[in-house]
Amino acid sequence: MSTPGGDPAADRTDRLSALLAEHADVERQLADPAVHADAARARSLGRRYAELGRVAAASAARDAAEDDLLAGRQLAAEDAAFAEELPALEAAARTAAERLREVLAPRDPEDGSDVILEVKAGEGGDESALFAGDVLRMYLRWAERTGWRTEVLSATESDLGGYKDVSVAVKRRGGDDAVDGPWARLKFEGGVHRVQRVPVTESQGRIHTSAVGVLVVPEVEDAGEVEISQNDLRVDVFRSSGPGGQSVNTTDSAVRITHLPTGTVVSCQNEKSQLQNREQAMRILRARLRAAAQEAAEASASATRRSQVRTVDRSERIRTYNYPENRISDHRTGYKSYNLDQVLAGDLDPVVQSCVDADLVARLEAPSG
Repeated sequence: MSTPGGDPAADRTDRLSALLAEHADVERQLADPAVHADAARARSLGRRYAELGRVAAASAARDAAEDDLLAGRQLAAEDAAFAEELPALEAAARTAAERLREVLAPRDPEDGSDVILEVKAGEGGDESALFAGDVLRMYLRWAERTGWRTEVLSATESDLGGYKDVSVAVKRRGGDDAVDGPWARLKFEGGVHRVQRVPVTESQGRIHTSAVGVLVVPEVEDAGEVEISQNDLRVDVFRSSGPGGQSVNTTDSAVRITHLPTGTVVSCQNEKSQLQNREQAMRILRARLRAAAQEAAEASASATRRSQVRTVDRSERIRTYNYPENRISDHRTGYKSYNLDQVLAGDLDPVVQSCVDADLVARLEAPSG
């Protein structure tokens, strides 16, 4: 762990040594057939091995680039003709060293996780609910482009076709062995999203401002990871409302679960059976409770996670969608572009990348430990 006034280069060297040793240890464990008898453990080790593999690969590339540079300097000292190759070798060594520095930056341990994403209408009434539907479609299209799977867990529709609230699970596809999961990018979407446009309900053509809230939490992979006593739950059942098939308004299939110690409430009515709705509600509840527990336990929680606004107030916005100017602006990074129509169609990568880049700078500047 680094100390105030310590040597950052020495800290990185120590961290690199520790991570390379862990990489070798995890590799040995994965070579043991007995490990694969426990699917959960094997999956966890596999993901950790992939994470550490980035460090090992970057370290090897740095070492190779430095060896090439050293050999080039030796050759140039003997034959001036080789001196022309030195600038390219020096540039390659700098690039490899910077790449290693980036992968050694403190990493969010949840970056490989799937997520539960919630969109809630806020200020603006029906217009806010309509925009919540637009935001949901934006994420669903982006997920499709990115190769993620999506599953609507719960949704309450508004009268005009938008959403009062909607919860969606976003998951990597089966067999995807990428180091980063949906959380690595979707975590930057938590907060208040403001829209400026002429509502369909506006007869005078005036531009209105409304807002929706987005909350993103990592999904709990192992249900046993979050212990919830049945005595701490109040489960209410009621009849579903809105679109949903023949069971709507005819059977008590909708479920509302209240976690009494925290007051957390989750409702689900999308599925036709009470059991299915209860299972979906529990998925959301576990994710919310674990996220809340982590925030409470970690006083030094990342700025990214702290920035996720829980109250839907337009004054606490992270992003503005301006329809008349076809403009999207991210107020955390200063990103601005005039292709809002394309972003809403799922071309969200450049906007999110501005957050990823800003986060990397912050992690590189943070003390290691």
